[in-house]
Amino acid sequence: MYENKRLGFMFALPFVLGILFFKLFPFIASFALSLTQYDLIDPPQYVGLENYRELAQNDPLFQQSLGVTLWFVALAVPLRVGFALLVAHVLNFKMRGINFFRAAFYIPSILGGSIAVAVLWRFIFAKHGLVNIALIKLGFEPVPWLADEHYSMLTIVLLFTWQFGSSMVIFLAALQNVPTSLYEAAECDGASKTVQFWHITVPLITPVIFFNMIMQMVHAFQEFNGPYMITEGGPLNSTYVLTLYIYDQSFKYFNLGYGAALSWVLFALVGALALISFWSSRYWVFYAGEKDNK
Repeated sequence: MYENKRLGFMFALPFVLGILFFKLFPFIASFALSLTQYDLIDPPQYVGLENYRELAQNDPLFQQSLGVTLWFVALAVPLRVGFALLVAHVLNFKMRGINFFRAAFYIPSILGGSIAVAVLWRFIFAKHGLVNIALIKLGFEPVPWLADEHYSMLTIVLLFTWQFGSSMVIFLAALQNVPTSLYEAAECDGASKTVQFWHITVPLITPVIFFNMIMQMVHAFQEFNGPYMITEGGPLNSTYVLTLYIYDQSFKYFNLGYGAALSWVLFALVGALALISFWSSRYWVFYAGEKDNK
């Protein structure tokens, strides 16, 4: 019996060591670093909460970057989750070759986060890119997608939305678990497909919708490749998200203490929004077998 326990501990030991050295230790070290002034050359100097006081009171670029990040999350997360649900609903129908289309729609999630696709996206929305060529063919004026602060954010949001494959697969699995007897009963009562979707499908998959919203919100706050490769934070800092600001402070200006403080602010923001989401879920997320005592 004890040998089996020891064997189990031995199997779990690599995972525990990985958590300690690659998760917990950097987590604690980054917070300690946020309380110092460190430039990779001189030894860290303890400054207490001075970095947090600086970014809260004397850093207008942080406030602008925070606003850009929140705006990006507010646009990108509902679009990705909604589009993933729409595509999953369409791919849930039984037809010939449906497995091919399911695999094809998942490919953007594999390729979308790569640097090569971000560069390709930049060429697509360039002044003489494919999008403007199509607009000219249709009789419209070309749009400065990457040079105008009113359109630059849209390109980043579209790239993030395009990577909807993982959410689509999760939605598809949830839709396939919805009992068909409910749809048959609704059809007997004369309910249309739209009514069935909003009154049967959506309430039954609200736990999956909630899960996808949390996951995509975290991914949106971590978005870096798109803004860095496509717009580099411009024009006029219109796509200068917090991850770009953290990168610049840490590895461009070598202000690692300030960059660590920024990363902890981002972590606190994501955690606060996640807690708010979990609190609000009691009013709109319905779990199977749960009594209605809200």
